[in-house]
Amino acid sequence: MGIYHSVRTVTGASGEGPIDWEAVAEAAKSSVDPGDLDVSRAEEEAYASDSKDARDRVRGVTDIEFDLPDRVEIQNRHHWLDANVATFKRVMRPLEQQVQTAPGLTTVANTGSMAFALRFLSKHVLGQYDPLLLADGEPHALYFVRPNIKHVADVLDVPYGRFRRWIAFHEVTHAAEFGAAPWLSDHLEANMREAVDKLSGGDIDRAALGELDTTMTAVEGYAELIMDRAFDDEYDDMRRKLEQRRDGQGPVEALIRRYLGLSVKRRQYERGKAFFEEVADLRDVETAGRVWESPELLPTDEELDDPASWVRRVE
Repeated sequence: MGIYHSVRTVTGASGEGPIDWEAVAEAAKSSVDPGDLDVSRAEEEAYASDSKDARDRVRGVTDIEFDLPDRVEIQNRHHWLDANVATFKRVMRPLEQQVQTAPGLTTVANTGSMAFALRFLSKHVLGQYDPLLLADGEPHALYFVRPNIKHVADVLDVPYGRFRRWIAFHEVTHAAEFGAAPWLSDHLEANMREAVDKLSGGDIDRAALGELDTTMTAVEGYAELIMDRAFDDEYDDMRRKLEQRRDGQGPVEALIRRYLGLSVKRRQYERGKAFFEEVADLRDVETAGRVWESPELLPTDEELDDPASWVRRVE
């Protein structure tokens, strides 16, 4: 019934824009189980405690003064979908305003593609630090997708509380990055706007997209470095099991992950982590943190593969 309703919703997509966002949300939610969100008071307090402990540990490791977002939410999959449909709608609005499309099959195709992508992601995202790009004045947010965290903990055969705490530490490191670099949101938004402007004219702004890729590689890599030093338990077993699970995915899921760019995100993790680990080995964590002083101190694509050259430039 869920898949049938989802297909009916997509084929009935309408509106003047290239994507019917209401249909995206309805189609995605109708074809995915929201998951259990029967959270006890003790579990709510555990999520809050994990997040605060992560903040304090990351502060101690990095000497960065930051705080948790005002919005820290324990979500089910439908909550995550609502939040991210709103984000995609906001981020893509400039492109929708500039691109003229004929309603009908184009809207249906675009709506179906977006619903499919978000449905897949809603079943796999564990936690998310959301800087709410292009949202005027709205505070950043931190989401925990409880049904996915519990499911993956069961599949990996690791204690739910320990796995949940690991996810909290990883996401809180992103809050530290944006707290250390007040310019980071504007920097990402500027590159996004440049890419969208070119795309609306039929061109691809490879420079802007390349800048986005190197920036996100720095964001993910620094988070991995700080996780290694801030998390107050061993977690090699969890990381190893998680990597084995990803590597053991079937051909269909592997294809979907490539289609959604998730293989790129994994490469960002690995490449960024290698960069910052070498910087920390050459100097220290404080030197690695200089990346957040200004956009000019972000590593270039070439420097990501030659950390020593970045160290020489910033010293």
